[in-house]
Amino acid sequence: MNDEVFVLGLDEENERILKRLPSAAGLRFRPLLSPDELQHGEIDFPDLMKKARQQLDDFDGEPAAIVTYWDFPAATMAPLLCEEHGLPHVPLPAVLKCEHKYWSRLEQRKVIDELPPFGIVDLDGDPQPPPGVDFPMWLKPVKGFSSELAFHVRDKQGFADAVGELREGVGRVGDPFEDVLRRVELPREIAEVGGAACLAESELHGVQAAVEGYVRKGEVHVYAALDSVDFPGRSSFLRHQYPSQLPDETVRRMSDIAERVMRQVGFEKGTFSIEFFCDRQSGQVCLLEINPRHSQSHAELFELVDGVANHEIMVRLGLGQEPHFPRGRGPYRIAGRCYLRRFDGDAVVTRIPSEAEIAALCRELGGTTISITPGEGQRLSDLPEQDSYSFELAELIIGADTEDELEAKYAKCEERLRFEFED
Repeated sequence: MNDEVFVLGLDEENERILKRLPSAAGLRFRPLLSPDELQHGEIDFPDLMKKARQQLDDFDGEPAAIVTYWDFPAATMAPLLCEEHGLPHVPLPAVLKCEHKYWSRLEQRKVIDELPPFGIVDLDGDPQPPPGVDFPMWLKPVKGFSSELAFHVRDKQGFADAVGELREGVGRVGDPFEDVLRRVELPREIAEVGGAACLAESELHGVQAAVEGYVRKGEVHVYAALDSVDFPGRSSFLRHQYPSQLPDETVRRMSDIAERVMRQVGFEKGTFSIEFFCDRQSGQVCLLEINPRHSQSHAELFELVDGVANHEIMVRLGLGQEPHFPRGRGPYRIAGRCYLRRFDGDAVVTRIPSEAEIAALCRELGGTTISITPGEGQRLSDLPEQDSYSFELAELIIGADTEDELEAKYAKCEERLRFEFED
């Protein structure tokens, strides 16, 4: 049996997690392009495909699987490379119907009502809000990275400012995304807007949550629900926590919507993550976006609670096997991926916590790992893939028995991890 699993964008942290999987016995995980090649700077899709093909051709043998836990371009490269090697994969049109935010909304609208008013903003000429989309609204590229170039707009001036930034930056990801769109038959309305377009959506309200799942043999399986908690009064994430603390009925509604939309887009043989806004009082939910991959940033949360990372399902599907995922076998009942952020604008970092300070804090708290994002002397605006409103200073993985304990551990980290800046 082939035992070489190629991972598009394999990084050191996720390689360690992959090697701890039950399915890892007898497997070897090989990098296929680096995260830097796939995510930073200009994206040349044909060149990336050429490099990936060359690495696979240089390998003596056939890969057992080609998988990824990253968005574009990796999520669209994987189906193409798997097709060439006869390996299980998600159909490319299904990936694009998730990744192209406008196409995704059009597909969702065919089977659900739980989505906001939306429309395309013509970035040429005299851009205006689409009919039916009122302030406050969100403007975002139809294809982007994380929260890059996503703007919360409250009035006409904010709209004009956001349009200016989108005009300047939307092509970095949108233009290479066009290279992939040309590989499939597009509906007329998608062919007309292309991949470097701007989507406007009415603001959603409530708390954010997500479900993770997979599709195999036409059956949609939702195996987890998680919460995304914002900083109070802001649109930047404070933490993602697993499992969700929302009512069972709310989780059931999210799962039902997930099943309907993933069938509608023709998803198969792959993992997905779908983000929602949920109203705590009414229990109503509204779909935010579909990701055609599971969330690698949640992997350690699953390890802390279930004993196995969600990568296990990706690997099993890539090998053409039925996934088996345990529940509640980890050392903690709840886990969070938390963020320390700076909201006071750009600055140069003049001090970061020392390794000794971090180690002492982790020993004291237990079930906690800390990763510092900037280096000493680094300008925060040089950090890659930041949202439009804050700069990330550190990521904290925290395991706890209750949400209160999780918040107390975070507060201790916020108090003890000392950063200094020069404006």
